[in-house]
Amino acid sequence: MGIAYSVAKLFELFGLILITRILLTWFPNINWHNQPFKGLRIVADFYLEPFRKVIPPVGMLDLSPIVAFLFLGIIRTLVMYLLGVLHL
Repeated sequence: MGIAYSVAKLFELFGLILITRILLTWFPNINWHNQPFKGLRIVADFYLEPFRKVIPPVGMLDLSPIVAFLFLGIIRTLVMYLLGVLHL
């Protein structure tokens, strides 16, 4: 296992954290002040908040996670390119 594999797995893990955070917002009874939800919220919201500040919600729908995932994909591609895994 090389460094590129480890970095790719970290991007996958972070993507899963984001998806989990987004899906859990559909459950209003979750106490975000208790673990493991608190840790999940802290990690995911640190990344999502800048996008939420720039992209306003459309009605009750928050579209900022879509842009956040697109940006994460671009960053992942650039990092993998710099590690020599991808050839653009």
